[in-house]
Amino acid sequence: MTANKHWVLPQGIEEALPDQAARLESLRRELLDMYFCWGYELVIPPFIDHIESLLTGTGHELDLQTFKIVDQLSGRTLGIRADMTPQVARIDAHQLARDVPTRLCYIGTVLHTRSDCFGSSRSPLQVGAELYGHAGVESDVEILALMLNSFVIAGVQGVYLDLGNVDVFRALARQAKLEPEIESRLFEMLQRKAVTEIGELLDSLKLKKSLRDMLASLASLNGGVEVLDEARTVLNSADAGVHAAIDYLQRTVSAIAQQFPDVPLNIDLAELDGYHYQTGVVFAAFVPALGQALARGGRYDNIGKLFGRERAATGFSTDLKLLMSLSARTASATDRVYAPAGDDISLLKSIAELRAKGTCVVRQLDGQNDDAKAMACNKLLQNADGKWVIKDVN
Repeated sequence: MTANKHWVLPQGIEEALPDQAARLESLRRELLDMYFCWGYELVIPPFIDHIESLLTGTGHELDLQTFKIVDQLSGRTLGIRADMTPQVARIDAHQLARDVPTRLCYIGTVLHTRSDCFGSSRSPLQVGAELYGHAGVESDVEILALMLNSFVIAGVQGVYLDLGNVDVFRALARQAKLEPEIESRLFEMLQRKAVTEIGELLDSLKLKKSLRDMLASLASLNGGVEVLDEARTVLNSADAGVHAAIDYLQRTVSAIAQQFPDVPLNIDLAELDGYHYQTGVVFAAFVPALGQALARGGRYDNIGKLFGRERAATGFSTDLKLLMSLSARTASATDRVYAPAGDDISLLKSIAELRAKGTCVVRQLDGQNDDAKAMACNKLLQNADGKWVIKDVN
């Protein structure tokens, strides 16, 4: 006989049991409270949306990660969000349409067709923040600082940052007048740091030796902050756009190093994640025990264009469940009071007063013989000389 497997969840899909759910909710509240104190307003985009809204400004990878269905009302293709960033950009560009810098934050489940890496979730609880309407180092630094403070609240230790600027590669590709197909191939090779393949591709092109060498050098321009000085030397003959991008990254790195001197910084000029929609500084946070990025972000100034309002934008996102799995913080012990059954007015009043103060009170039900310990309670509400008092469970 086939065993009943109705309780088995799809691969990569999880549910949170009471203890885990309580920890997630506690962290969610603390993060949103911090974002509020920084001026970030909470928005709640829909779980399902028109596919073109979900994929605006994003790359092919997100398209493959998005579940698609047909709307029975309109016949249009809908998608289950795999990333909330495009939806938040729409809120800024269309619904809010402010002229001043706007700070928005969000949290909610997203769904992926495939796991990002072995054993990872297909239903992350995405949390993040976006800053619209300001094109400058200050807004990138604010987003980076907000992300790093999120890790502090979550109790995640040993974080280090990878930083790059996609405008370096973009400006060099423009200077070399690379065809789009060649640019895409070179981009993919740089992501893998496939030095031999990069050399073979560049050798097949009719490029000046200086341009060929500068493009090839991107794969090796990674390491500590001293890489920026090396880049200025190696890319000395590049157009002004390349040097402007390096200077911008230098100012960003210097500001973050000043605010977070204990966070290791790694510079990688071949860090091009999100190249097809990112427009400047890109960054990722890592911890040694994790084989994937803990959080990612950067500047993406063109994302609101489809919604009729192209605004400067920068932001980051992470997975609340992933943060919790890496957290060093422990759950705080809370009292649970077991109250007897009955409709005595003084009992009901005492229970209501305790709950109003935030105390967890579990009522015994009529006919229930379980004791306080069986109900995971460490306190008892008992009548002593006509007054309801709380006592420890022996």
